[in-house]
Amino acid sequence: MRADRLVSLVLLLRQRGRLTADTLARELEVSTRTVLRDIEALSAAGVPVYAERGRHGGFALSPGFRTELTGLNHDEALALLTAGSGRGALVFGLGSALASAMRKVVDALPEGHRATAGDAARRFLVEPETDLLARRPATEEVPDATMIEVRRAVLAGHKLRIHYAATGRTPQWRTVDPIGLVTVRDRGYLLATRSGVDRTYRLSRVLAAEELPEPAQRPDQVDLDRIWRERSARFLSDSDHIAVLVRVDPARREDLLDTALAVRAEEPDADGRLRLEVTFQDSRHAEWALWQLGTDAEALTPQSLRTSLRNRAAAIATRYAERPQKCPEEASS
Repeated sequence: MRADRLVSLVLLLRQRGRLTADTLARELEVSTRTVLRDIEALSAAGVPVYAERGRHGGFALSPGFRTELTGLNHDEALALLTAGSGRGALVFGLGSALASAMRKVVDALPEGHRATAGDAARRFLVEPETDLLARRPATEEVPDATMIEVRRAVLAGHKLRIHYAATGRTPQWRTVDPIGLVTVRDRGYLLATRSGVDRTYRLSRVLAAEELPEPAQRPDQVDLDRIWRERSARFLSDSDHIAVLVRVDPARREDLLDTALAVRAEEPDADGRLRLEVTFQDSRHAEWALWQLGTDAEALTPQSLRTSLRNRAAAIATRYAERPQKCPEEASS
């Protein structure tokens, strides 16, 4: 761990020039004292790092010093820098590791390509924090300590003990055999088996985790894409869910998808709206979700849902058709 940090420190000084100890500490997510110790270790190892005193002082490398790292061509580095700007690493708790890796990618470029690749990567924006309607994605955070244990068990092939809070249930400890990790729309999932039965766990509902020393019961080779498709198909066929055919204004499509469990089909309608078949947890979930969209969405089927929404709208209309009762102050005047 310290060796990686020392490399990152050298790369920061190479790419940015003179930096203060406080700045280095923030970038490396350590204390200032740790940075000073690392500077001493680099100097003792022969790395030409020196301190500049004064108001604008800091630490810097001697001009011309270069670390020996494997080179990449311009397009390879650009691809990595662009992919690295996405949010997947944040879901799996790899944000710090990603920042360190990106510094190494930039440093590995030939001198003449370094500036142009960095500028080119800034021309691409992957998954910004808000969309055109200023809506922020529903990010789900997992404590670092929990995520580290989950990752370790997945990569090492060990059993994993998790404290899991299933919807509407008291959190319980359970031991699982982890298969892999999947991220979909900024939501992370652990694919696993429990007593030989397929299980999918939402990472944001894992309250604590512990990697166990016992080997996991799982195949040596894995095709996560195939496993995810199969589990998605089983999820959609769950008999407890309700399928709803909806006509929706295109501007509210994402609002609908944010509340639905899944989308079965989608096609444009004749009047410019979209026709989607979506799945909800149950009829109450469907009624609540479509009520939020007002007149921007219309449930076409099932008829029972249309009836529920019509009755709800009629009750609201009746309530507001009545004259409001006078408050006590008005009645006495």
